[in-house]
Amino acid sequence: MSARRVAFVTGGSRGIGFGIARCLAADGFDLAINGMRPADAVGDALAALEQLGAKVVYVRGDIGSATDRASMLAGVREGLGALHVLVNNAGVAPKERKDLLEATEDSFDYVVGTNLKGAYFLTQAAANWMIEQKRKDTKFRGSIINVSSISATVASVNRGEYCVAKAGLSMATQLFAVRLGEFDIPVYEVRPGVTKTDMTSGVAEKYDKLIADGLCVTARWGFPEDVGKAVAALARGDFPYSTGQVIMVDGGLTIPRL
Repeated sequence: MSARRVAFVTGGSRGIGFGIARCLAADGFDLAINGMRPADAVGDALAALEQLGAKVVYVRGDIGSATDRASMLAGVREGLGALHVLVNNAGVAPKERKDLLEATEDSFDYVVGTNLKGAYFLTQAAANWMIEQKRKDTKFRGSIINVSSISATVASVNRGEYCVAKAGLSMATQLFAVRLGEFDIPVYEVRPGVTKTDMTSGVAEKYDKLIADGLCVTARWGFPEDVGKAVAALARGDFPYSTGQVIMVDGGLTIPRL
């Protein structure tokens, strides 16, 4: 069993997830990293985390699959022996951006199955494991952090399924925060804005112009480490009396302005 606290970051081998993992590793966490790519394709990322002092295990799988979720948690238990922090970061964009009046059920099922259903039931399973640990050790400190998006409240009619999934994840945060209150396991939502990752690379030119024209109060793209710093503060336990709350990491994009 790891002598250090353990965080499980879904989608943690690249993009926002890797930014989160780097910050957690630097903060002294050992890490379980989930992704869909073969282990040999994420070797460089895992090595970078190990260089920061973390023990790292890779648990490949699709969080939208019940079988894979069970296998991943079994891998965390076998490899690290404990779970203190679950970071629900893994997410997918629609395979094709389509107008709300033309979007397909297949796309809806694909996006919601990963971004909402997968995270919801992974949280359920992880929460039960955390409760088990808490009952064995009253000093156990657990937390769950959901990485959603400004799309939880900002409507994009060409990717409605993504917005619906993130809005649902926001409510899931509140639901689990209430349910886990008796066990003193806080649940948080971190809501990134426009963040420079491979997911946004296809719309980089569009957002470069919008940011230059004043889209954000802080006049730049967000970066994975911006989200990572917020998640690390929550994971450390810096906000123990703020369960169920939303931490905005959007450069002020969602501030109403005239």
